[in-house]
Amino acid sequence: GAEEERNETEHGQKTAAKNLKNGIFWHGGSVYDAWFSCASNQVAQVLLTLPYSFSQMGMLSGIILQLFYGIMGSWTAYLISVLYVEYRTRKEKENVSFKNHVIQWFEVLDGLLGPTWKALGLAFNCTFLLFGSVIQLIACASNIYYINDKFDKRTWTYIFGACCATTVFIPSFHNYRIWSFLGLGMTTYTAWYLTIAALIHGQDPGVIHSGPKKLDLYFTGATNILYTFGGHAVTVEIMHAMWKPQKFKYIYLLATLYVFTLTLPSASAMYWAFGDQLLTHSNAFSLLPRTGWRDAAVILMLIHQFITFGFACTPLYFVWEKVVRMHDTKSIFKRALTRLPVVVPIWFLAIVFPFFGPINSAVGALLVSFTVYIIPAMAHMLTYRSASARLNAAEKPPVFLRSWTAMYIVNAFVVVWVFVVGFGLGGWASVTNFIRQVDTFGLFAKCYQCPPPVAAKHH
Repeated sequence: GAEEERNETEHGQKTAAKNLKNGIFWHGGSVYDAWFSCASNQVAQVLLTLPYSFSQMGMLSGIILQLFYGIMGSWTAYLISVLYVEYRTRKEKENVSFKNHVIQWFEVLDGLLGPTWKALGLAFNCTFLLFGSVIQLIACASNIYYINDKFDKRTWTYIFGACCATTVFIPSFHNYRIWSFLGLGMTTYTAWYLTIAALIHGQDPGVIHSGPKKLDLYFTGATNILYTFGGHAVTVEIMHAMWKPQKFKYIYLLATLYVFTLTLPSASAMYWAFGDQLLTHSNAFSLLPRTGWRDAAVILMLIHQFITFGFACTPLYFVWEKVVRMHDTKSIFKRALTRLPVVVPIWFLAIVFPFFGPINSAVGALLVSFTVYIIPAMAHMLTYRSASARLNAAEKPPVFLRSWTAMYIVNAFVVVWVFVVGFGLGGWASVTNFIRQVDTFGLFAKCYQCPPPVAAKHH
């Protein structure tokens, strides 16, 4: 089994040689796999909504907040990894084996802080992953429409819902190696396509850059950026798929630094070229002329969204399997059948709220703020509040923050900042914006932000 190999590294190396052919594409547990998983999982369709966020908050704020939330996101991913290692070390001292069991974040919270925290972690994480999957479906429909508008976006959502349901057959995160690798290639291509296409297009005649103009739009944009760097709801599952989870600590930061090279140039160039037009075009593809390059970017993003759907859904599948006692079943087919009920509500929600862009901010403010920033920081403060816990800690504070006090201060700052700015102001702004979309386009909107029919253009 995959899990044994981590404990028995020597045995692992022998098996690794045998499984090399199979292994290169399928069975990954190295530091590089984890890096690819994190980086490709962090930006998918968000890449297409960042120019929209820049138009809401202006260039300077856009750049500063990306750097700020990127570093804050890396910090909380680091905290999650520390807590995971702590939990695992404590459990392995009690001779608990994780041979056929994938450790998840809520179990870490349960083991370190008890059932209340487990319930909190589970509620926020599952809701976030549910909506994360919904967002991928909306994004698929929104993108394909720019290549083929024979069907409206809602019809495309039906089609892609059916395609994405096939992810029930992918057993676990070990099996995503080649996909993460390709996924990162796809977002890299798309980011540079957006950057270069915007620069070649040049500034639109009479382009206006009025952002930031409205407070609610400003904080909606800020929350989308909070969401961008809060892609680590699956951090624990990615770590668990590593042979040596201790090595995870800085991987997230390295992944984020790479992601900056994609998000900053593409959002800045698009905003520079199109300015305020982006306020009503939350999908960056919609403003660029149709070329082979754009079609390629759309197709690559579609494949990537399918992969990200699998990424966001797999932890939900695990939780559901544990609820219905099917997590240890060997039969892939039985597990696939068990998992199907998870896909149905996702499909339904994507059809009800097809608001590409605004939904990212709403999810960011109401769910990501807690799942990814507030809960890990609070959990770390509580886990190490006693002197004995600090003394026996599996991981000591990092080199650049020598003391526990410094860590405590940083964590307290994260909690307060994200609660006030992310959840408070961001929640108010993004929900206001979301309701505005419902009022403008209605629920079950057939074709969200689609250009008017050709006949209307001649007037």
